[in-house]
Amino acid sequence: MSLTAIDIGLAALLLVINAGLSLAFRLGLAKDLIFSAIRMVAQLSLVGFVLRYVFQSGSLWLTSGTALVMILVAAFEVGQRQTPRFRGFVAEGLGLVTLLVVGTISTLYAVGVVIGPSVTSGPGLLTSFEPRHVLPILGMILGNTLTAVCLSLATLVDLTKRERGAIEAQLALGATRHQAFQRLTQSVLRTAMMPIINAMAVTGLVTLPGMMTGQILAGADPTDAAKAQMMIMFVISGAAGLGAFAAVLGGVRLLTDKRHRLRLDVLVG
Repeated sequence: MSLTAIDIGLAALLLVINAGLSLAFRLGLAKDLIFSAIRMVAQLSLVGFVLRYVFQSGSLWLTSGTALVMILVAAFEVGQRQTPRFRGFVAEGLGLVTLLVVGTISTLYAVGVVIGPSVTSGPGLLTSFEPRHVLPILGMILGNTLTAVCLSLATLVDLTKRERGAIEAQLALGATRHQAFQRLTQSVLRTAMMPIINAMAVTGLVTLPGMMTGQILAGADPTDAAKAQMMIMFVISGAAGLGAFAAVLGGVRLLTDKRHRLRLDVLVG
């Protein structure tokens, strides 16, 4: 399916209507909608050209470099989405480590173990690590893990400020930081995992996700597209859960010191 600039413009009319409603009801979102739309068009256009070159080259170094850029941008977004945010770049650092480890392991597992045997005729796993497999799957994993990490940190900070007295009381009685944060950690993880649980619950009956829809539009058999979507949903759900756990554990350490004292002074805003 090939779309022209006119087709894209017609689709954008729906967003223009939203911007008009924002102006009419004074929501203050019109500028953000237009700016985000322009940014999306620019980013997708650039990514399209870059990925075409990377896919054609098949270079391991170009694939790795592109993947690293994706992870770095996602890590930067972790810090930018926090309000209040941690001083310095500790949130970005936590996001970078979490996304790098979880994203890399999950992508390698999906491409090398799950997809690999089904797309290669020989025993060599490395032949399955092609850019057209690695980068799209990494992008889906990063997007969902990023959401889980951001939601985890934001909820953790919010609940910590709200329950400051209870946490400090437990710490004063000799509890470790993990013991004092146990109830909050459980609540944060439930909140962080709820979006992906809801997404899995309605996939198929209510929504046809992007990967399945794209394959169907490209002419793939719907049953094969459904299997591919099952695979990617399992992988990104697992990655999001691991990312949430890592973010919460790291967040607890950032909010306390080595003497197990609560340190809200590390927050700004």
